[in-house]
Amino acid sequence: MRLPTRRRHAALLGLLCAGPIGAQQLPPVRPLGPITRVSAAGVLGSVSMVRALSTGAVIVNDVTRRQLVMFDANLVRVKVIADTSMATGKGYGAALGGLLTFHGDTSLFVDPSTLSMLVIDGQGEVARVAAVPRPKDVNSMIGGPFGTPAIDPRGRIVCRNLVPPKALVMDRTGRGRSNLSVQTDDSALIYRIDLGTRAVDTVAWVKVPVDRRTMSEGANGGLRVLERTNPLPVVDDWALMPDGRVAVVRGADLHIDWVDLDGHMTSTPKMPFPWERLSDEAKERFLDSLNVERERRREAVQKAIRNNSAMPPTSVGGNDNPLRRLIVTGQLVGDISREPRPQTQVVLEYLKAKELPDYRPAFALGATRADPDGNLWVRTTTPSSAGAIYHVIDGEGRLVERVRVPFGRVISGFGPGVVYLGVLDEKGARLERARIR
Repeated sequence: MRLPTRRRHAALLGLLCAGPIGAQQLPPVRPLGPITRVSAAGVLGSVSMVRALSTGAVIVNDVTRRQLVMFDANLVRVKVIADTSMATGKGYGAALGGLLTFHGDTSLFVDPSTLSMLVIDGQGEVARVAAVPRPKDVNSMIGGPFGTPAIDPRGRIVCRNLVPPKALVMDRTGRGRSNLSVQTDDSALIYRIDLGTRAVDTVAWVKVPVDRRTMSEGANGGLRVLERTNPLPVVDDWALMPDGRVAVVRGADLHIDWVDLDGHMTSTPKMPFPWERLSDEAKERFLDSLNVERERRREAVQKAIRNNSAMPPTSVGGNDNPLRRLIVTGQLVGDISREPRPQTQVVLEYLKAKELPDYRPAFALGATRADPDGNLWVRTTTPSSAGAIYHVIDGEGRLVERVRVPFGRVISGFGPGVVYLGVLDEKGARLERARIR
């Protein structure tokens, strides 16, 4: 019997949405297990990386206050391993540092300002200092949005490079001025550095956002920098697995490329995902929300500057202190030092709504972490007012769980059967430990 036209179309649409027979289905979202320990308030400014030790103690890399802090198994503060004061005798360094897992309970702290690595033992003591294997790669070993650098079973540091500019275009205006346009590539390299031989091994290329900047002469002889940013870029992400494989999560179709210790690559099928189509109105609302958030942050920074400007110069380091010359993305705050000088104005311009992708990307940069059991945890962009939703993927590339963490938290590390969360409050940041189930 021939079905009516409308029913035939409905049946065909149902087959298309169902996908191939045996395809993965989205598991239900479950809450993360209960939070069992919380650190004291006011100790941390941020929770960038958590290194869990076999004793239950943890080391936290606090990039905001530039300190390494060690907590015991109950998350009670034990000691400061390195900071910016003279109290410890072990300086954190002038730049942001990176914390890596080394052999056993030993850790490495990478200091770009001195091109060195502190070797930290299981008691939180600096055992020795070593030079970084390749000075030009030191900033790639920090982590953050570029992924989580780690050391594989063969003693190689796995990291992702920072993308240099690929285009420099000089455009002369009619007033005798010149505009310099700079653009980065849309891909970056994941590679391995042998700590002993310093040999470099290419792992894979990943898709990254394109950075576009135009520099021109601004008011009073200063510099004006216009940044055009895509707030919804489709990117790839990566993580080092406990067995030494590098997992590359492809953002275009959500499949994983696996690269083993010898460089052989295999791929697993794409995983299911609740892709959200963005209408033109939804794109406009998204851009409006970004502008509101940017204005809120700008006002907060301006308030901090006004508070600092009321202090005597000696209390904030004099007129050369960078607190007196903060630039807020999207608008010039201004130089509030006592001596007039040319100012740099940074203006952020988002892409137009029609230039944004038609579907919300599944994840952003730095969203992927590997747990000790060989699972990938990917923080998705799925909207949720109750907290971020993580997709848990096993070593075979199968989506096995979807887990929602409490609101305002992100996963910063793992221990046996537990996760470590970072959360901001009015006094800075807190470290929390929660059971996975």
